[in-house]
Amino acid sequence: MKKKNRLLQILTPDTRIYMIIITVLILLIGYYNRSIGVVGVFLLAYLLYYNLKISNMKKKEWAEYIERLSSDIDSATKQSILNMPIPLTMVDIDGTITWYNQKFSGIVQSTDLLERNIHDLVKNFDLRAMMRKDTPEFWHAAVDKRSFKVLFNVVKEEKRQGEDYRILLYWIEYTLYENLKRRYNQEKLVVALAQVDNYDEVMKSTDDANRPRVSADIDHRMQVWASQLKGLARKYEQDKYILIFEHQYLESQETKRFEILDDVRDIQLGNSIPPTLSIGVGTMGKDYQECMAYANTAKDLCLGRGGDQVAVKKNDDIKFYGGKSKAVEKRTKVKARVIAYGLRQLMDQAEVVLVMGHKNSDLDALGAALGIYRAARNRKKTAHIVLKESNPSIEVLYQRMMKIPEYQKAMIDGQEAQKIQGSKNTLVVVVDTHRPIYTECPELLKEGSKIVLIDHHRRSTDFIENPILTYHETYASSTSEMVTEIIHYMEEKLHLESLEAEALMAGIALDTKNFTFKTGVRTFEAASYLRRAGADTTLVRQMFQDDLQSIVSRAEVVKKAEIILDKIAIAISEDVSERANLVAAQAADIMLNIRGAKASFVLGNDPNGQIFISGRSLGDVNVQVILEKLGGGGHMTVAGAQLENIEIEEAKTKLVQAITEVLEEEEEEDEG
Repeated sequence: MKKKNRLLQILTPDTRIYMIIITVLILLIGYYNRSIGVVGVFLLAYLLYYNLKISNMKKKEWAEYIERLSSDIDSATKQSILNMPIPLTMVDIDGTITWYNQKFSGIVQSTDLLERNIHDLVKNFDLRAMMRKDTPEFWHAAVDKRSFKVLFNVVKEEKRQGEDYRILLYWIEYTLYENLKRRYNQEKLVVALAQVDNYDEVMKSTDDANRPRVSADIDHRMQVWASQLKGLARKYEQDKYILIFEHQYLESQETKRFEILDDVRDIQLGNSIPPTLSIGVGTMGKDYQECMAYANTAKDLCLGRGGDQVAVKKNDDIKFYGGKSKAVEKRTKVKARVIAYGLRQLMDQAEVVLVMGHKNSDLDALGAALGIYRAARNRKKTAHIVLKESNPSIEVLYQRMMKIPEYQKAMIDGQEAQKIQGSKNTLVVVVDTHRPIYTECPELLKEGSKIVLIDHHRRSTDFIENPILTYHETYASSTSEMVTEIIHYMEEKLHLESLEAEALMAGIALDTKNFTFKTGVRTFEAASYLRRAGADTTLVRQMFQDDLQSIVSRAEVVKKAEIILDKIAIAISEDVSERANLVAAQAADIMLNIRGAKASFVLGNDPNGQIFISGRSLGDVNVQVILEKLGGGGHMTVAGAQLENIEIEEAKTKLVQAITEVLEEEEEEDEG
């Protein structure tokens, strides 16, 4: 292409070259013949005059042509803009309207728009954002129930005082498309799977004559609820229902926070235990199968969180409603026996058993790990407890373990555990957590690993994927209680060291606050079993002893506590030592003794610079729901959260906001 351009430049005539050549030739002729040279000079002068005249004429004609063309373009441009079939507006950078066409005045239904501000006519319109480099190609705007895509062109004008900007706005309406899209989404089918959490317990608490009435009343209320949703409800098991309805009715249910939960809970027909529902709602899936899968996942989350609630899953987004009731203790021990038998088989098939709890292990996690360790050793299997290091919560128990050679060999870190897993047939048992990121060594949970999960925390959205065996019961007081039952059913004569029995007892005591919170019949049965196995309650008590500095720090936190909303105690801990988390948790427990306090929260900084929050409750306030708003979780009466890249005062503000929102929602439900 460049060679072609150069060739054209060579072939294009240039009169200056001709004149130079003619001048040289005339000079040569004049050198040999003066008379002919003089004539040549006159001819050259005439030729120069003629060339100059012709050049000026062409320039004048070209200028006239350009002027006519510019005039025609300006006229065509003006006519195009004035008669453009789409609404058009020209505004200053501050939003002042400097020009508009008739189509735009028809949108806003006004004719006197000059010098008015575009923000007064169109809400949520940010003109300054259009000047940014990362701005989108168009903006969405709504004017009087009409939807528009607003394209824009920023024009820069140079002035004596500096630069000025004008913005040309093109309004392209897509109301019909938006209405069609809205209708399509509203008519999408929603799948809801409902299950009565405590059906067997409710029926056992009802006399024979009233059991059919209770069951029929539950069916009737489910059918009434389906008719309100203009949907279809079918009972496919004695305690399970499936509902199909349109998406447009889901929003009203979310606004009312699913009143069906309270409606079913109010059934009183001779039953001493009120029935509760767990409902999983799946919506916005690619097809009905995906919606059903969403609903199943959501229902499992509800059951894992204690029941009496609704989970709505929209793609990756999950929202929870309800969940104010305490998990009901299951009287049957069949599941514990089945889990014990299944775990025994898995241990027999493995070469090595690796047991791990959560990071910053506590007595419940370490106690449960010791219990599983002993169960594996009694099956003649090599077993290890994965623990990177001690911490103030487990220091007393850890030091006692380190005095015994067997436990010194049993304790390994994550790297060593990965080496073992890579070379031998390994069974990984995770205790006291179900969130992969919180485990002591998440790398052990890689795809294809044989994983057993034992936990009592209310289920979160992130759950260990595809465990080969899961024992997840939120009614249990602690994981140590669950492990104690498993040990009891694993073998008739299972040997349990006194230290292990004491560690399990300490784990139960920790999570029940010395058998005062979330304590059921089976909790005392587990404690009784451990006592018979050799647990010394005095030595258990010693595991909870603190040094003087920790007690002083805890007292300082309680001293600074304040009461908000007449029933919530909040304090900030200034302790940044390794015991900061423990001090905060203990201070939160003590603050529940303040008269009038229904719940307590303590904020603090850990040595890594993160903000942590410990929440405790007497049961009237669900601290888990509150701290879930901040990315945390736990139980109704015990919960925690961690925040990064935030100052502690800002964290406190967010905590107060979350508390206020949850309490207001509960008040609205009670009024409703």
